[in-house]
Amino acid sequence: MKYIIAPSILSADFGNLQRDIEMINHSEADWFHVDVMDGIFVPNISFGFPIMAAVKKHATKPLDVHLMIVEPDKYVQDFAKAGADRITVHYEACTHLHRTIQLIKASGCKAGVALNPHTPVTLLQDVIEDLDLVLIMSVNPGFGGQAFIHNTYKKIKDLKALIQGVNEDLIIEIDGGVGLQNIATLVSAGANAFVAGNAIFATDNPTETISKMKSLTTSAINI
Repeated sequence: MKYIIAPSILSADFGNLQRDIEMINHSEADWFHVDVMDGIFVPNISFGFPIMAAVKKHATKPLDVHLMIVEPDKYVQDFAKAGADRITVHYEACTHLHRTIQLIKASGCKAGVALNPHTPVTLLQDVIEDLDLVLIMSVNPGFGGQAFIHNTYKKIKDLKALIQGVNEDLIIEIDGGVGLQNIATLVSAGANAFVAGNAIFATDNPTETISKMKSLTTSAINI
């Protein structure tokens, strides 16, 4: 199984954004994770299409776009045109989730759904066959640097059970509080994609940190 490291550019140095993009390009990372926040769904505002365009211009790896916004249907096609390879929307933000998933796919992107810490994975039962990715938030969305929520391990195992015999190629992505201290345990629980922001960019050698994370995922035993 391939394990995916997705550095979150929200934690990059925006004064040296091209430098950090090139660092990810030349590292062992697999995706760019792009967090989009609107100040309504979450109590923070990040960036929109101009930053997306700047990242896409220089990135040589797929853009994993995480929409923490209300009414994401209005913007799916625009993010697809801006270069998203995967678009993940929040279950809690979508009144008509199935329709939103189909819209993402019709836009030419892989479709993901994110779950806040309080949202059980069983709520995805009726759409799980249509998904390429489920993102489990292991912190409350909106800010970096939060402590990891340990109930995440149970949610991963619950999701693994849900996809058994139904959609076993589904990517299980974890976002929030992921680092060298817990990535191997997350692999053992069943996750295979990992978003990391401060855990990468706040280190003295981000490239080396990514390499260490990659090594830990491949050496962990899936149980």
